[in-house]
Amino acid sequence: MTLTAQDRARRIKIILFDVDGVLTDGGIWFLPVPPADGTAATKLVEFKGYSAHDGAGITLARLGGMKCGVITKRISDSVALRARDLKMEFVYQGQAFKMKAVREIMEKEGVTLDEIAYVGDDVIDLPVMREVGLAVAVENARREVKAEAHYVTPSKGGSGAGRDAIEFILAAKGILAKCIAASIDESNPMPASMDIGRGGDLK
Repeated sequence: MTLTAQDRARRIKIILFDVDGVLTDGGIWFLPVPPADGTAATKLVEFKGYSAHDGAGITLARLGGMKCGVITKRISDSVALRARDLKMEFVYQGQAFKMKAVREIMEKEGVTLDEIAYVGDDVIDLPVMREVGLAVAVENARREVKAEAHYVTPSKGGSGAGRDAIEFILAAKGILAKCIAASIDESNPMPASMDIGRGGDLK
């Protein structure tokens, strides 16, 4: 029997995201920062922009009983900061071969590939997308990636694509409206504790 994307989405317990081009628009900015001690060496600080809609989507995913994480090839303080603010359960940076991280998550959480969704945009994401239960491509993904996805988001990376993926899964489970209601319920402590940014403080 051929499963629809909705059938696949109903099984998902963990949703994983690439970062550059998925949770961001793919742009990577470097700002030269002179050293504080007056030496000649200049440090390059990396900047990325994230969508607040995706941050709210992580709250919805958590309210829907899912865990979330990122798997990215680059290593950046920006990613660590954003993942910390969103209280993501899984943060894997410096991953040239992303299935290694997926297998580690499976072992830790006791889940199967059918219970994992992955959101990607470029060919480095294909090995994971070919294995997981729900493969999601963002709207501006490479055409090879879109061709192998079970679902393509209406929004581009960095513009709410992560939120699209989460809402698609929650809608398939029949709990999207319930999660939205819980996210704006003043008596529910979880939304208030999520996505509280602390600027550049990584401590």
